[in-house]
Amino acid sequence: MALITWTAEQFGTNVGFADEEHQVLFGKLNKLYDLATGGAERSAVGSQLDDLIAYVVEHFAHEEKEMAAAGFAGFGAHKAEHDALVNICADLQKKFHAGQAEVTEDVGQMVKGWLDHHIPAFDKGYAVALK
Repeated sequence: MALITWTAEQFGTNVGFADEEHQVLFGKLNKLYDLATGGAERSAVGSQLDDLIAYVVEHFAHEEKEMAAAGFAGFGAHKAEHDALVNICADLQKKFHAGQAEVTEDVGQMVKGWLDHHIPAFDKGYAVALK
């Protein structure tokens, strides 16, 4: 079962690249969640974790490039939000591969909660500037 489902009502920014990338991100997160909570081999969970984090970093860089190019006033606060999540993810990734952490239900819920807040509160804010 999907951890998070993209809907235009809840997550739509009306910025084409962002909405498309958010949908891909949700798919990658759901796959990781399914593997981690479904008893998949640790190596499969690790591969999906790496894939998801690499995509998140790529997506954030794309958003930040577009916000900077548009002169978006909320860029600094938005980037700080991105940096905080990347730091959490990088720490989890490092600990997971060292055998010191697992991808759990709580990890999935934390990321879901971050997205539930971040996209409506931050990403929708850049919609006018990036259109």
